Amino acid sequence: MSPTFVGIAAIAGLFLLIFLRVPIGIALAIAGVGGYYTLSGLDPTLALLGSVPFEIAYNYDLSIIALFVLMGNYAMVSGMSRDLYALARSLVGHWPGGLASATVVGCAGFAAVSGSSLASAVTMGRVALPEMERYKYSPRLATGCVAAGGTLGILIPPSTGFIIYALLTEESIGQLFLAGVFPGILLTLLFMMTIALLTKRDPSIGPAADRQDGAQRLKAVGRSVWLMGIVLVVLGGIYLGVFTPVEAAGVGAFLTFLLAGFRRALTVETMKFCALETIKTFAMVYLIVIGAFLFSPFLAITEIPKNLALYVSSFELAPVSVLLLIILGYIILGTFLEGIAIMVLSIPIVFPLILELGYDPIWFGALLVVVLEMSLISPPLGLNVFVVKGIAEDVPMSEIFKGIIPFWGAMLVCAAILIIFPQIALFLPETMMR
Repeated sequence: MSPTFVGIAAIAGLFLLIFLRVPIGIALAIAGVGGYYTLSGLDPTLALLGSVPFEIAYNYDLSIIALFVLMGNYAMVSGMSRDLYALARSLVGHWPGGLASATVVGCAGFAAVSGSSLASAVTMGRVALPEMERYKYSPRLATGCVAAGGTLGILIPPSTGFIIYALLTEESIGQLFLAGVFPGILLTLLFMMTIALLTKRDPSIGPAADRQDGAQRLKAVGRSVWLMGIVLVVLGGIYLGVFTPVEAAGVGAFLTFLLAGFRRALTVETMKFCALETIKTFAMVYLIVIGAFLFSPFLAITEIPKNLALYVSSFELAPVSVLLLIILGYIILGTFLEGIAIMVLSIPIVFPLILELGYDPIWFGALLVVVLEMSLISPPLGLNVFVVKGIAEDVPMSEIFKGIIPFWGAMLVCAAILIIFPQIALFLPETMMR
């Protein structure tokens, strides 16, 4: 059998395992090890199995995931999400659709300490949905803005998506974090513009809340300023070269721990919760990364990425046309696979092609994460939609999916803007390198 045929068969088997609900990390390992054994024999396969898990276990950079997850858990149990929402609500809540905009801004703020879209959606949904229900917001708009705002968790640094992309492509985690800052702000503004357009067309779906006075705003700022300071220390330290990304994660986790302690939010139960949630998340990511690094060597010896690049080049398409086809493929995959799974599956195949086309890998990482955000709210999978449904149990699933359609369109606009103006993503990484 030819290596290409074995590669295609293994990829088909991989998708079959995924559809049978085998965890993505285990499915990658089975497909990779089985294919590698078919092409290389027993001894090289045993060597691969003996070396890869050991190397991943001792990968210093992977600790950044655990530290940032721990940072987000401390922020969650100490009620910082409520403070971020209260601050945003005091500033924009009196606008038409202001509570929905405040929810998006709150999700963006919480994303800067959690790095998780699901955590952002759950945490902010529990705070914001009751408030929007009190002001008789349309359930479609209320749930849609929470599901969409939660997706900012994998774009605004610290982002688990960027960390895994960096590990798979050997790019700089620090530069990727900085590449996500302006796209994250851009997408937040696009979500707010979407809310403004929806409420302008039909003001009844998002009534303006009461305007808060100066004292209430100052109180909200005072409670949020410490968390915003931690975010500035972490990202500013990376940008200025004071910390490596791993050191920044450690500093952020420690400062958030101190802030949670100062607020008297640290009990035996909350400490246990933070530790267990961090371990569970980290173990899941660890398994995916080990599976990916067992699958990649097999894919390399099949020469599928190389042959795909040659095949695409033979059509003499413009690079932007190939890029648009890749994005279309990601959007289609996003309807039935989760974003991180798509990244792990596709990067070994797509990344060599992106380099061949001459695109900047840091810029592509930012664009890829924006596109993969769509999978979090794309039917029928849409993990964030199911998370929001768990909070808003009385809202039909169909209404939530209808509510996310305008926000899905805003993500598409954001991706288009990044393609037309790549410097939005590249400005901070380039100044970091000077």
